[in-house]
Amino acid sequence: MNIATKPSGILTGNRSRPDGEGSVQVKLDPDLAIDSAKVFTVYGKGGIGKSTTSSNLAVAFSKIGKRVLQIGCDPKHDSTFTLTKQLMPTVIDVLESVDFHPEELRIEDFVYEGYNGVMCVEAGGPPAGTGCGGYVVGQTVKLLKEHHLLEDTDVVIFDVLGDVVCGGFASPLQHADRALIVAANDFDSIFAMNRIVAAITAKARNYDVRLGGVIANRSAATDEIDRFNEKVGLKTLAHFPDLDVIRRSRLKKSTLFEMEDSPELEAVQREYLQLAETLWAGTEPLEAEPMKDREIFDFLGFD
Repeated sequence: MNIATKPSGILTGNRSRPDGEGSVQVKLDPDLAIDSAKVFTVYGKGGIGKSTTSSNLAVAFSKIGKRVLQIGCDPKHDSTFTLTKQLMPTVIDVLESVDFHPEELRIEDFVYEGYNGVMCVEAGGPPAGTGCGGYVVGQTVKLLKEHHLLEDTDVVIFDVLGDVVCGGFASPLQHADRALIVAANDFDSIFAMNRIVAAITAKARNYDVRLGGVIANRSAATDEIDRFNEKVGLKTLAHFPDLDVIRRSRLKKSTLFEMEDSPELEAVQREYLQLAETLWAGTEPLEAEPMKDREIFDFLGFD
């Protein structure tokens, strides 16, 4: 069946689909492209520590002299609280306060400066069951560009809700250079990671985003992650063990770079700084081949 091209460009009959096989998303508006900064998206199973990882990575980038913007993409708007020491109002909140007239907003209405100069934005999202988070991400980037904030930014980090790989929360992939996956050395994390790999691979057909690698988190060992990486073609970029100081940093609403010094903390800080250096220098794009759900179900774990 030939699908005629619609004026909106949603589907193209005889050309490659805009967003991978079977996708019905619209292509990214060129005016919304982030072309003045290196852009990273952070994905992973819900509760795996994406916000902790994102915030400490943002500080690490700032410590090596980069101007950093972190964008939380979760309606809970708790991505950046260790940086700002508060729950910030979301973009959707401030848009609602001006009856969705973005021209009435000032940049200080939705962008807050956090620890060590990291700029923080919480995109937020629509109330449960009422809309798509992809719209909010798009509006956030649009506002940032209209206020010229991205022109003064070296690194953008999108901290993305859970392991949702629907069109809405996959939308940050349209802006990214590298997608990073946070995973623990367990069944659920790796099972979710495999599905995230599939989503990123689909996006990579028509966008510049490529898999950057895995950040092993909350794990003493990485044997199952290593086995999965070898099977599908990924690699681990950093490893953060399950340390009490990390738990305490969240309770103190602080990044790890603000906590009282200890040998184990210094080791974690060095790992974050090394990860920032590695990502800034540039990582080779990974051509991973995700497994089918049944295949990875059988692959994981012990005999």
